Amino acid sequence: MDYSIRTIRADEWEQTREIRLASLQDPIAHLAFLDTYEDAVERPDSFWQERAEGGSESGSGAVRQFVAEGLDGSWAGTITLLVERPSAEVRFGEVAKVDQTHIVGVWVRPEARGTGVIDALFRAGVEWSWTLPEPAIARVRLYVHEENARAAAFYRRFGFVATGDRVAVPGSETAQELEYELLRPTV
Repeated sequence: MDYSIRTIRADEWEQTREIRLASLQDPIAHLAFLDTYEDAVERPDSFWQERAEGGSESGSGAVRQFVAEGLDGSWAGTITLLVERPSAEVRFGEVAKVDQTHIVGVWVRPEARGTGVIDALFRAGVEWSWTLPEPAIARVRLYVHEENARAAAFYRRFGFVATGDRVAVPGSETAQELEYELLRPTV
């Protein structure tokens, strides 16, 4: 794998915007993201600047965005994690019962799929979760659209387990998102 995995920097808002817009043009974007290309492309630069700042090491610490960077500086993939604490607002699903992180915004460019990029991004995100200061993160969770079999297969291969919890997909009367979790290893 000719990629390094790292946290984005606050000044990389243009690259943050570019990879997000590319991900929203993926043929299965309608299953993977609760956003559309049409909406995202209309957002002002200030939105992307705030997004990059928030996901960087210099941000609040409540969000972290990792990228797989090629030798030429291009970004091959991305993953974002949201820190969810029982005392915080609900981001998706219900109020957190434990301290957890929530994986969102997972995407790898088609030409980098099958190269180990997704595994490396997930390892970085999960390892970061386990290193957060007390209270310790008890689990990492994510949601996957019930029809996104490719993503669900990867999550299971990585060690995530379906919890049985489901939430309705916003804007759909019938579609569901399935929750998966990876519990903190016991020492």
